Amino acid sequence: MSKIIAVSNQKGGVGKTTTAINLAVGLGYLGKKVLLVDFDPQGNATQGVGANTKEGALSVYELIMEDYHARDVIRKLSSPPIDIIPANISLAGADLQMVKFETGKEQLLKNKLEEVRDAYDFIIIDCPPSLGLLNTNALTAADSVMIPVQCEYYALEGVTQLLLTIRLVQQLFNKHLMIEGVLLTMYDARTKLSVEVQQEVRKHFKDKVYKSYIPRNIKLSEAPSRGMSIFEYDVRCEGAKAYAGLAAEVVKANRKK
Repeated sequence: MSKIIAVSNQKGGVGKTTTAINLAVGLGYLGKKVLLVDFDPQGNATQGVGANTKEGALSVYELIMEDYHARDVIRKLSSPPIDIIPANISLAGADLQMVKFETGKEQLLKNKLEEVRDAYDFIIIDCPPSLGLLNTNALTAADSVMIPVQCEYYALEGVTQLLLTIRLVQQLFNKHLMIEGVLLTMYDARTKLSVEVQQEVRKHFKDKVYKSYIPRNIKLSEAPSRGMSIFEYDVRCEGAKAYAGLAAEVVKANRKK
């Protein structure tokens, strides 16, 4: 049985795309069959694994807005060992176009992924940093949501709105949607603030918070500009170790279910 996990937080700069990429690749290196769905018009996850879309190439926009199947759009990568449905800026127009649809606009992505979900152990969706119809599509397609939370002031500010959106999606489109887990990112053990935020988030979400946390790490910032996950860029760095730990936690948690 495959698992579809949406990585979401509409607050920018929390490590959402970094997490989507490195969780997907970490799972791939654990021998899992993984599909990464770039559902952010910025296309950063696509660029971050070196799968830039050529002009005229099919992307997730054509998948949901035109008569294409997922297998037409999926690109198989060898390094890293995952498949990807790429995105580019054309996806930005999808929100406006979807509004005109009378029915089924929230289920476009779900319907397309259903065709291929059994071919994968995990499908990871990198959500857009907003709460529009694209995000609703991602949450409707997903089994669960992973929420990255940056260790800074107002860390829980964006999460509150996301939780309301999750509740709404549960009521209207996807009653089985659950929170996969909360991931602390950009953690700096040297600062009192990071320690306090970690304590606050763990107090709020309890056992939903992963034991693994992602440290502030320059290598994690550099890797996407080289079109690599952290595992290709520097597998020995602290960021790679942290994401390897997260991938192992996700596999273990889903083995129990």
